[in-house]
Amino acid sequence: MKKCAFLFMVLLIITIVSFSTAGCSNKKPAAVDSTNTDSVIDTSAVDTMESIIEEQPVSKAADELFDDFFFNFAGNRKLQVKRINFPLSIYRNGKLEKQIQKPQWVIDRFFMRQDYYTLIFDNHKQMQVVKDTTIDHVVVEKIFFKTSTVKQYLFNRINGLWMLTSINYKPMYQNNNASFLRFYKKFAVDSAYQIRSMNEAVTFTAPDPDDEFHDITGTMAPEQWPMFKPALIPHGVIYNILYGQTYTESNQKIFVVRGIANGLEIEMTFRNKGGRWKLMKFNS
Repeated sequence: MKKCAFLFMVLLIITIVSFSTAGCSNKKPAAVDSTNTDSVIDTSAVDTMESIIEEQPVSKAADELFDDFFFNFAGNRKLQVKRINFPLSIYRNGKLEKQIQKPQWVIDRFFMRQDYYTLIFDNHKQMQVVKDTTIDHVVVEKIFFKTSTVKQYLFNRINGLWMLTSINYKPMYQNNNASFLRFYKKFAVDSAYQIRSMNEAVTFTAPDPDDEFHDITGTMAPEQWPMFKPALIPHGVIYNILYGQTYTESNQKIFVVRGIANGLEIEMTFRNKGGRWKLMKFNS
């Protein structure tokens, strides 16, 4: 199953179910900050989407690209159980804490119960690795800002099939993106700090506030941020996926927000200047 076809199916399901359950309301569910839950979308739509996903056979092509596999893994409970290497080893700070047997496993929907997911890259070249069909090791990170903890899901391709082989909990300060994550934790929730974290001139592409069908491209001063900033700045719990790219304590981070079958795409480029992270560019 190719990703575009899969996401089109998801979009169709969400659209149909949301129309039937939301009526004339335009109100979106509020985000929930928790170490156990993510921001949620309409649960009836999600339940219907997941039940249909589970009924669809998973083709061998789904294991070519990790994204194709992972969307199926998160949405199909039967596949999820099959693709876990039980007993599943759980590590904390690099030490084995316990092993989970199949009956103990609780289905994890990851970011499928919210309408977006997030990624962090050092540069645009790293972003191309998402399309690489030769990678055989991927780490999905769930980052909890409240507890400053990163939960890592380690996937390996074994005999051509992606498998979840272990889970590792680490303090956020041990993450290769630690400096940026400490900064972003505050940036995401503090509007005044956001303005102080602007470069002197920020390049941007954003919706025209006077014409919703067009975008504006240009540069803005920090004080103009409230007018043009992206509608969604994820906080509380975010995800990152390491597709085999090697992270360093680089002076640049590209923070990407991608919608799940809704066309959302936000990209914010930050640079560390003199020990302080600054927003240099964003597209929304």
